[in-house]
Amino acid sequence: METTEHVTALSTEGRALVAAARAAGPDAPVPTCPGWRVRDLLRHTGTVHRWATAFVAEGHRTHRPAGGEPDLDGDELVGWFAEGHGLLVDALRTAPPGLECWAFLPAPSPLAFWARRQAHETRIHRVDAETARGGPLTPVDAPHAVDGIDELLAGFHARPKSRVRTARPRTLRVRAVDADAAWTVRLSADPPRTVRDEAVPEAPADCEVSGTAEELYLVLWNRLPLTSVALTGDREVAGLFTENSAITWS
Repeated sequence: METTEHVTALSTEGRALVAAARAAGPDAPVPTCPGWRVRDLLRHTGTVHRWATAFVAEGHRTHRPAGGEPDLDGDELVGWFAEGHGLLVDALRTAPPGLECWAFLPAPSPLAFWARRQAHETRIHRVDAETARGGPLTPVDAPHAVDGIDELLAGFHARPKSRVRTARPRTLRVRAVDADAAWTVRLSADPPRTVRDEAVPEAPADCEVSGTAEELYLVLWNRLPLTSVALTGDREVAGLFTENSAITWS
């Protein structure tokens, strides 16, 4: 996907998150983030937005920790979140194509990395806010969902810090039925190795999960239960992923 598409999605998702947070209220529990209430979701996501903005706008070449979360609540907190979201969108839209700054996943450029990462960060937390509000979720288009699956499987879980490991080598296949996209994830005592399948693989997998790209995206990010998708083979293999794949902020 193009960087401009991610920035447009980031803008849309942030506004939808604000609308859902207002409707839910700051004290509403967030079922998809146990222990959190909507105020925690806004503080966290708003802090991430400002952290990302600093790299894009100031061109920091090395990692810098995020600032502390604000002691704000209610309308003041929502306003703070909306302001930071707007600053991030503006920074990405006005950044030069040759921007040089720190990034933590492979990408065509630092600008492409931050646009993609913050679009998915905000989309997943928009789902959290809508879950807290109740009612239907805003749909995720298949191309965005496929890209998010790519980022999670081939990006986050290719890193040494991935906890998705098993002493006995196993294979998980993920298949999007509406996007002609599939991934083979090889699990072992090392970080998972993921290959995007361009054709129907000949080798069988120990477990296959299939569904729409949106369903798989939300299941793999633990925003929908595993029962939301079809599963064949050894269920423990899929459980190994969903039970150990949480991405934590540190």
